[in-house]
Amino acid sequence: MKISPNRSRWCALPLSALLLCACKEAQPPADTRPPEVGVVTLKSQQVLLSSDLPGRTSAYRVAEVRPQVSGIVVKRLFEEGAAVKKGQQLYQIDPATYEAAVDKAQANLDSTRNLAQRYQRLLDSRAISRQQYDDANANFRQAQADLKTARINLEYTKVLAPIDGRISRSAVTEGALVSNGQADALASINQLDPIYVDVTQASTDMLKLRRELDSGQLAMAGPDQVKVQLRLEDGSAYSEAGALKFSEVTVDPTTGAVTLRAAFANPKGILLPGMFVHATLAEGVREDAILVPQQGVTRDLKGEATALVVGADNKAELRSVKTLRVVGNQWLVESGLAAGDRVITEGVQRARPGMSVAAVAAQNVDVAAPLASAAR
Repeated sequence: MKISPNRSRWCALPLSALLLCACKEAQPPADTRPPEVGVVTLKSQQVLLSSDLPGRTSAYRVAEVRPQVSGIVVKRLFEEGAAVKKGQQLYQIDPATYEAAVDKAQANLDSTRNLAQRYQRLLDSRAISRQQYDDANANFRQAQADLKTARINLEYTKVLAPIDGRISRSAVTEGALVSNGQADALASINQLDPIYVDVTQASTDMLKLRRELDSGQLAMAGPDQVKVQLRLEDGSAYSEAGALKFSEVTVDPTTGAVTLRAAFANPKGILLPGMFVHATLAEGVREDAILVPQQGVTRDLKGEATALVVGADNKAELRSVKTLRVVGNQWLVESGLAAGDRVITEGVQRARPGMSVAAVAAQNVDVAAPLASAAR
């Protein structure tokens, strides 16, 4: 019996339909469970705020060594770069002419003294006038002053260190002619222990800090308020804590900044004048501060900070957030978030505003030990 092609085609259709139905029944059902996200529950805490300000070191005292008499330098008595003590002799200027001046002044003093004493006896017997005696006595006193000046000039041939410190390289050698009042210093001495650190703070930041202290948003940090921590230019921390000494009374009109000065002990001579450093100054304590991990804050197309929060109905909610500064690996929040909010920090890409989510404790942040200080 011959079967027509059309009939065979129609007979195959039910078999194909059965196979398609079987395939559809074998597919697993779609997963309708809400996506799982990691959240951090915010809480209020006390935070010590501080400012990290750039600055440079400067010597505690600087003395430029200059001659006070003229002459030829016959000897240098110090090692360049070494530590010197106050009163230590640094140079010797040729004293010959000044020794002769002392001898001459001494001889003149002896002569005028004898004349004054002789006139004293003659005045008692009225053999001379009072004017003659007064002139002789004045010459005697003038001779005393001339001798004293000559001795001082002789002493000045020994150039002494005016302060303790480290001395620079010498600008002159033996045989050089120096003069009293010359513009160029023979050497300079820097006192480096203690040492100053001068930092600059924007006047706007200072005004903001004062407003926060006056309004009660910040509380004074107590005795630690005047302590300063230092970080060196290689990133290492300086072992000695410094103390804030003063704040400049004027604002630099070119930079709009105020200079602050702190003093640090420098027993090992690690800090040298001109080094670039970062100083951390305590500003105050913010009570009931809200800190949120940086993973939970993103920026929209306008650059505004936002955060996804899991609400009471387990739905994601988009919040606009205003941040103040970074606190370690967290943001200090001024508005937009409150204590008890559950901020999504893990699986943010799976959540959308209004979507139901399954909240679990986040594993991508460490909030067990929140930082106790915040650096601007």
